[in-house]
Amino acid sequence: MTDAEDENAARRGRRRRPASEKLQIVRLTLEPGASVAEVARAHGVNSNQVFKWRRLLERGQLVDGASRATALLPVTISADVEVAPEPTEEADAQQAQSGGAIHIEIVGRANISVESGADAILLRCVLESLRK
Repeated sequence: MTDAEDENAARRGRRRRPASEKLQIVRLTLEPGASVAEVARAHGVNSNQVFKWRRLLERGQLVDGASRATALLPVTISADVEVAPEPTEEADAQQAQSGGAIHIEIVGRANISVESGADAILLRCVLESLRK
């Protein structure tokens, strides 16, 4: 090897891959009949590294930065909502006693159910902890 080749090899060292490339490699390994070792070899990655990326994906920690900021979440409405008349004191008291609930599922990370009357401050703390 020449000095220039040695220098280029030393400069390459550890390659940093963007999350989008990691996701692409992991998705290839999830296809039926795919071999992690073969996919890893084809992309110049150690198979142990690919297994690590797969674990991160399962935990919801391997996401493309661009898609994280702009991703839309699916929303389902489980009951018809009627337009209510202007609230009165009686209606406010009745609404406080009603049994409404909110269910949030973050795949691979958390399931949250919030029943009516939940402490708003505690709920805020729980939701903020999921952003970390």
